[in-house]
Amino acid sequence: MHSESIVRIGAWPRRDCASHAGFVREAVFASGDARLHAAVASSRGRRHAVNEDGHSDLDGNAMLFVVADGVGSGAMASHASRDLVAQLHAALSHDAVDAEAVSRAVLGADREIARSIARRTDAAGAATFALCAAMDSRLSRWLIAWVGDCRAYRVSIADGGPAELLTRDDTYRHLDEITPPGGSPDDPARMIGNGAVETPNLREVGLQDDELLMLCSDGIHRHADFQDIGRLLRGSAPLARRCVKLVEFVSSRGNRDDATVLAVQRSPGRRAPLARSVLMLSSIVFAAGAIASLAADTHPASPLASSEQSDPQQVKR
Repeated sequence: MHSESIVRIGAWPRRDCASHAGFVREAVFASGDARLHAAVASSRGRRHAVNEDGHSDLDGNAMLFVVADGVGSGAMASHASRDLVAQLHAALSHDAVDAEAVSRAVLGADREIARSIARRTDAAGAATFALCAAMDSRLSRWLIAWVGDCRAYRVSIADGGPAELLTRDDTYRHLDEITPPGGSPDDPARMIGNGAVETPNLREVGLQDDELLMLCSDGIHRHADFQDIGRLLRGSAPLARRCVKLVEFVSSRGNRDDATVLAVQRSPGRRAPLARSVLMLSSIVFAAGAIASLAADTHPASPLASSEQSDPQQVKR
């Protein structure tokens, strides 16, 4: 989908709800068929000197959203996550997004991040990520891609149920691989920047009105379950405030890691109510015409009409 069909109609920092989150931003995008509210909240963990998560900044019109989590330590982890977000946006923000384009962009970023870190230090650095990208102007079809343990969820605002997990972590446990000495089975076994990825995980999903997609780093999902995420992201509060509530929640549960949540919520565009009104009016007119036609068929003609039809000469006289 080309970004020209989508217009960003507003973007602003949300300082009014940035308590635990060091970065909070909200934006609204619109096409003729749908409107998209987007928000991101990110917080540095207490055990890090810098926030090692990266994320889309919600600038521009591209319907591409990314969350990345640096792996390693310190500046190189932070550099890897931010560089990964920047490279994915540079590669995917101007043309139609499909599985082949995303795979090409991810593998290109993997090589470039490895070269960039090697120019700076001998220390390792890499990043995991999750992204979502709209595939149509109605914003109803989305491509999800991920490597590592960043996640994507779908939440229905109306049904009150738990969040639906859309991704599967690339951990040693899930991949049935041997955990390195000193590591955990739940550590990511795949990441961008170390040449260990052949192709990203890919999945297409639908998004209806009043549903949202949420991307997050592991600082969120290690401390919030499906019910927590669904409960905290529903409601009528501004989307940025709901994202901040999720960041605050995991902090209250003892999270010491960086925590980032990015959510996009779909709602009807301006053309959708108009189209429904036109359809309803057309149905009413059609029904009225059908009733009138039926009434004409079921009522006999008047005597005058019958006589005129039977003896046209009477009319002439």
